[in-house]
Amino acid sequence: MNAPSPITAPLGSALGPIARAGQRHALRRAPQSLSFEFGPPKTPELEETLWTCIRRLEPLNPDFVSVTYGAGGSTRGRTHRTVKRILEETSLKPAAHLTCVGASREEVDEVIRGYWNAGIRHIVALRGDAPGSLGGAYQPRADGYANATELTAGIAAIAPFEISVSLYPQKHPESPSIDHDIDVLKAKVDAGATRAITQFFFDIDAFLRFHEQVRKAGVTIPILPGIMPVTNFNGLQKMAGPCGIPLPDWLGELFEGLDNDPDTRRLVAGSVAAEMCARLQEEGLSDFHFYILNRIDGADLAYAISRVLGVRETAA
Repeated sequence: MNAPSPITAPLGSALGPIARAGQRHALRRAPQSLSFEFGPPKTPELEETLWTCIRRLEPLNPDFVSVTYGAGGSTRGRTHRTVKRILEETSLKPAAHLTCVGASREEVDEVIRGYWNAGIRHIVALRGDAPGSLGGAYQPRADGYANATELTAGIAAIAPFEISVSLYPQKHPESPSIDHDIDVLKAKVDAGATRAITQFFFDIDAFLRFHEQVRKAGVTIPILPGIMPVTNFNGLQKMAGPCGIPLPDWLGELFEGLDNDPDTRRLVAGSVAAEMCARLQEEGLSDFHFYILNRIDGADLAYAISRVLGVRETAA
């Protein structure tokens, strides 16, 4: 039986995407935008963990850091306190998540004005999910904002915020088609959106096809790929399922049998995320958004991947 022919790389590409990223750094081709996402802590212990993550990543001088907003506005107070503390105690530019559910327009507008008066200049406008209904049917409140497009318009009408919106590169689970998602994105841009952040994904080719469709549709705002440096595949499955995010078979196989081996899981997670980012950078993507989830290992991985992309610490 003949041995299989070796797979050879094209001429000039003997190095892998991570090594080529190092070459680009030598030519000073670093990302134009880097951002990190955290959640509001529930306990003093988790708050200490959050601030360990923040201090780890602050020297990278990201374009912004965002703080999530619980289902139905359940973490509104903690989100506000966390964003305000980041603004007051760090050099970072915080962005506050805001959703439509669980509040009237008047109540949401009060939150928006409160952020502006506190010095917050960036809001991530999301439709959101009611408590306990992640992945379930969404029911807008009769006296509230019906969707993220209306919320975006409401924010823009109150003050000149930066407004980021969400985007599903592999179709929103409630959407009939990718074309419909792109139409919704265009409506958000018309309403005042200045940036789109994608849900996390692992199929680079699908993302690139979607990105091309969005650009061909005339959308020109920055689109930030959402990167999840995952170290717990079981946890990832629980997050991805309700959101309709497909996970490739190869990813599960990489983590198979590693439930009791956290060190190897971290090495695998770093390799996967670094190669994704390096490949996307080769394809011309220059903005990256990392989901940290208040995990110290997530912050460490995001720090390492940022170095792969050419980002270095800045002087205090």
